[in-house]
Amino acid sequence: MAITISSGDFLKAYGRISEAALTEPVSITSHGRERLVLLSAAEYRRLKANDRQPLYPWELDEASLAALAASEAPAEARAFDVELD
Repeated sequence: MAITISSGDFLKAYGRISEAALTEPVSITSHGRERLVLLSAAEYRRLKANDRQPLYPWELDEASLAALAASEAPAEARAFDVELD
């Protein structure tokens, strides 16, 4: 976050802070802890457009199923093999 402001200061300077949020996210704190992030509507829509939607295996096409079947976990994942026992 480039800008951090307390909730009290945000309420006092809403116009200035909302203008700043059009170009960069603004972190709003309460009692010293980050509580909210104010960002432009365009940035919100961009982020929402990247949301992932879950699929059931039967909804995948054959190429995707074949790619999953041929995939292998990275070597670092072997550390978690003990959890399979």
